[in-house]
Formats: sequence, C-alpha cells, structure tokens
Amino acid sequence: MTTPPLIVPAIAFDRATKRYNASKAATVTVLESITTQVQRREFVSIIGPSGCGKSTLLKMVAGLSPVTTGDITIHGMTPQKAREVISFIFQDATLLPWRTVRQNVVLGLELDGMARETRNAKVDAVLTLVGLSHVADSFPRQLSGGMKMRVSIARALATRPQLLLLDEPFAALDEMTRDRINEELLRLREEQNWTALFVTHSVAEAVFLSTRILILAPTPGRIAHDIPIDLPFPRDEATRRSEAFDRTIVAVSRALRGVTHAAN
Repeated sequence: MTTPPLIVPAIAFDRATKRYNASKAATVTVLESITTQVQRREFVSIIGPSGCGKSTLLKMVAGLSPVTTGDITIHGMTPQKAREVISFIFQDATLLPWRTVRQNVVLGLELDGMARETRNAKVDAVLTLVGLSHVADSFPRQLSGGMKMRVSIARALATRPQLLLLDEPFAALDEMTRDRINEELLRLREEQNWTALFVTHSVAEAVFLSTRILILAPTPGRIAHDIPIDLPFPRDEATRRSEAFDRTIVAVSRALRGVTHAAN
C-alpha cells in the first residue's frame, strides 16, 4: 500500500511566543503559545481587541520580528527562508510618489533581478487582473484611495506569492470601496490560489472574506476562539444580504465581545 504524500501546511504555529524587554528589569509578553495551522488556500482572518498582538503575529510570520520561543514554519521553512513565497500588504499603500503605477508594481520584480521583457509582461498581466491598465502611467497623487490600494495589491501579486499577509489594508477606505475590493480580493485568490492571513478590526469584513477566523485575547495575546466560516464561495453582494451572513456576524461579534469584556 502506497503511503499518501505528507501535505505540509501553509503556516504552522507551534507554541509561538513573543516577548519584549520593556526595561532591564521587566519583560512584556505580547503573544503566548500560539499553536494552530493554516492550510494552503485558506483565508484566515485575525481579529481581537487593540493591543492583543495581531500585527505582531503577522510580522513574525513575515520574518520581520523573530519568535522568542516556539516555532513558526511557512511551507515547512523558517520565515526567513520563506520570504520569496510571501507578499505583505500594509495598512498604507506605501507607493513611491515619484513612480508611476506601472513602476510601483514592477518594483519587486526589479529587486529580484528579473529580465525586463519578462517583468513587463508580468506587470501588464497583473494590472489587467486588478483592472488598472488604464492608469498604468498615472502617478499615485492622481489616484483615489481605493485605486492606490489596488496598486498595492497588484504589486504584491506581481511576484506570484504563495502566502499573502494583509495588515488592515482597507481600514481607511469608505464602506462601498472596501466591499468592492473585498470581492475583488476573493476573485484574485480564486485565480491565483494563494493563502491569506488577514488582520482586521471589522467583523463583517472578516466574515465575508474568511474560511476561518481566529479571535485573539490580550495580555498576553493568545487564541481564544477558532471559528470556521461556513458560507459558500464565490461570495458577493448576495452573500452580504443573506441570513447566514448576518447570523455569522452575530456569533463572531458575541465571541469577540466576550474576549474584550474579559480583558477589561
């Protein structure tokens, strides 16, 4: 009998803990014993009260902040060795104002040393994918907030990541623009098959996007709830109008309130 191949998760957390030295005499534990797995092609959102370590957790996965104790692996590799399969989208679009949309999107490919003809073809493809071909030669100052964020998404996807990390990227957008980009993000995931780890303060956004939601409790940050989201894909405006969507928001909000009240 043939043994089936071992499926390595996209992310594996094994008692991952993060501590900072607040002073010579005091150590602050930000995250404690985070243990869970994110399977490939999952979309996992992280929510929780302010200060519970959501953004720190993302930085640990990206290799930007080292784990104090425990372990994190990405596709079986350390975060440092897995950097080439990861793209990070931050709260701000972080576009270079002196570069056009096309020049901003191509930046990662330039840094990778990709040949000009190849990288130009990749940029053309990803601009078409996110609907920005018509503003390829515009500068960031000429774009709306929603379009700037789409440029940031295009730049992240141009390198064809296997894991996309998103740290509240749509927090500053109006609700209509945010909803539209959320739908676009799920379409892009369906086309490119990446895994996502997403930080947000919006329960509705987390429910709409996610296959699972992790709720962190603070002081120190730890997983209080791991909630599967049983809503069918693809998701669109009809999803938001459904009773199942409303019920799920209520259930997740109730769990979040319990964590928040316990911390106060």
